Amino acid sequence: MTAKDVVVGSAIGLHARTAGIISDAAAKFDEEITIAVEGEEPVNATSALLIMSLGVEEGQSVRVESDYVAAVNTIAALFDRDLDADLL
Repeated sequence: MTAKDVVVGSAIGLHARTAGIISDAAAKFDEEITIAVEGEEPVNATSALLIMSLGVEEGQSVRVESDYVAAVNTIAALFDRDLDADLL
């Protein structure tokens, strides 16, 4: 299992639009990808609703895990960016 901790860069955290971008990217991989915050159970990265349920804010750390290194790197890179600014 490969894991990467990353700080959320989106200015207003993970809301519907940013969670949707992440879940759409995760759905492109066949391997399971999970996202977790410290002290909470991991959630499936292909579900925008589950991602939003984590209540992640800007600057908070999340852990991305998968058996596939490229999946972890791809999803972690999305968390690292300000996805809201990318949409403007």
